[in-house]
Amino acid sequence: MNLLILQHVASEHPGIFLDFFREDGFRWTTVELDEGEPIPKLDPFDLMVVMGGPQDVWQEDQYPWFREEKAAIRKFVLDMERPYLGICLGHQLLADATGGRVGLAKSPEVGVLTVSSTEAGRRDRLLSALPDPMTVLQWHGAEVTDIPANAEVLAKSDVCRVQAFRVGHHAYGFQCHVEITADTVGQWAAIPAYASSLEGAMGKGGVARLQSEVAQRLPQFNKNARTLYESFKAALKK
Repeated sequence: MNLLILQHVASEHPGIFLDFFREDGFRWTTVELDEGEPIPKLDPFDLMVVMGGPQDVWQEDQYPWFREEKAAIRKFVLDMERPYLGICLGHQLLADATGGRVGLAKSPEVGVLTVSSTEAGRRDRLLSALPDPMTVLQWHGAEVTDIPANAEVLAKSDVCRVQAFRVGHHAYGFQCHVEITADTVGQWAAIPAYASSLEGAMGKGGVARLQSEVAQRLPQFNKNARTLYESFKAALKK
């Protein structure tokens, strides 16, 4: 497998999935879009992985590279019909690039929270292998408000109705963070926008509390990540 990884800030990388890619001997090319790195030609790549970031999908004037990124996602998913995995901002970009809509969330989600599968999710080859309901790390202030015409909502939460969705057969978006490691909370809390949203949701001392809660649940988080990865990998062979 030859992977293309698109990042929007260096600390939001594929996390534990990098360990899985390495174990399987996959090759990957990482493009740091926020540092001006260009997206290469898409033909050599079997899978596109698009990560989170502090930007919002509608900020094309502030981040003009969004236009190229959305065009690349659209081509890879709709024209080339190749597999895609998007997390947080990558989830929102999948919706925006393929005909859906993204907007500010009515209730931002930050912290260790719960998502549950929809009926379509319980039938889906990825979501059906995961716990339902599932405890996850959330850290977002925007959300998918409308999915593309050829998509299905696979998971939801009490305040966000599109926690996961699939476009076609092999393009998946996850609003929640399934990639986290022991370093994730500390690294993200160093980003001012993230620190502000965390304190707004959890109050003073939120970083320490969240780090403690994530550490306690990390074995299960990583087990879920492994399950998701193996299910996704199996789906690619069909």
